Amino acid sequence: LRSYPLKMSFFAGIPEAPPIEVFHMNNLYMQDTSANKVNLTIGAYRTEEGKPWVLPVVHNAEVAIANDTTLNHEYLPVLGLEAFSKAATALVLGDDSPAIAEGRAFGIQSLSGTGSLRLGAEFLHTHCKMDTVLVSNPTWGNHKLVFKTAGFKEVRDYAYWDAINRRVDIEGLVRDLEAAPARAVVILHGCAHNPTGMDPTQEQWKQICEVIKKKNLFTFFDIAYQGFASGDADADAWAIRYFVSQGVECVVAQSFAKNFGLYNERIGNLTVVVNDKATIPGIKSQASLCVRANWSNPPAHGARIVHKILTTPELRKEWQGCIMTMSSRIKEMRAALRGHLEAQGTPGTWAHITQQIGLFSYTGLTPDQCDLLIQKHKVYLLRDGRINLCGLNTNNVEYVAKAIDDIVRGAKL
Repeated sequence: LRSYPLKMSFFAGIPEAPPIEVFHMNNLYMQDTSANKVNLTIGAYRTEEGKPWVLPVVHNAEVAIANDTTLNHEYLPVLGLEAFSKAATALVLGDDSPAIAEGRAFGIQSLSGTGSLRLGAEFLHTHCKMDTVLVSNPTWGNHKLVFKTAGFKEVRDYAYWDAINRRVDIEGLVRDLEAAPARAVVILHGCAHNPTGMDPTQEQWKQICEVIKKKNLFTFFDIAYQGFASGDADADAWAIRYFVSQGVECVVAQSFAKNFGLYNERIGNLTVVVNDKATIPGIKSQASLCVRANWSNPPAHGARIVHKILTTPELRKEWQGCIMTMSSRIKEMRAALRGHLEAQGTPGTWAHITQQIGLFSYTGLTPDQCDLLIQKHKVYLLRDGRINLCGLNTNNVEYVAKAIDDIVRGAKL
């Protein structure tokens, strides 16, 4: 047999990318053999026993869907299951929304929140010629990557977290929006800001809305925790509904991972609100091509579950009970962690833990303190100090508080 010289690989020279922090930290936790390890990393709900929770209402809906012989596995339309998107759009805008009644709002089924963000970003860049996006400092770790990959030329930060006072820096936020170029896209977290857990007040939301209108900026809401944050889906959507009531055109990336526990079903919706419904046919036709070039059409199972629950009165009531259960447990863990820290006199102020809302708390710990917390006490968290409150339970919350106390007081390895 003839031998041929080896050619240079087409893949030669590709550098290894840094690991995605949240998944990397979760993997380190999984590999740790310590008996006292605690996982406060990945953003998923856990029960008091530290287990994933399949919502009973979701299980019941799945059983009913599995037993429905009229259903099949044919492709959904490119823009998804329309009945699901209508229900999702009504959930975020309100059943009595004038935008829906006037035919100025519609939804596109997407691949959870990330897919909704990517579809919206690609559409705005390609068809609305938008090149600048502003994200909060700090923000969810994937926002910048999504918009850069979608073609945005400039990704700017706007002030958000006041680290000294541990509150929303509304003065800096407004200042940075005032300095933004017209037609820049502004990413706003609809509720339960990730990673800080600190949301603007209603009065602050009104200030933000006014500057966005004055500066002719485009609003892109990301709401991954509706209902999950407070236990009240309507309360969690207040900011979005206010902006729409003020005549603001916007898009809203919705995720049903947390509030329905459907993490791996990748079910999301991109709600679009316009001021002129005559623009909708063009938007839908061009969005169809964006979808076609990405995932072609979305999966059906998660969409059927969410649609069935939201449109069946008894199931919707049961779901409301489930989100109240989840949000209540998170609030209990917030109170417990703060209580233990204050009871032992841990240096610093800890009121922000219970002032925040949703899955996460931005603790205020430094990267070095976080590293030491992991190395010495096996309490895994992100290096910016973000913790998932659901990783706490009645058995480990005092241990975590003591570990934080030890680190804050200057402990060494």
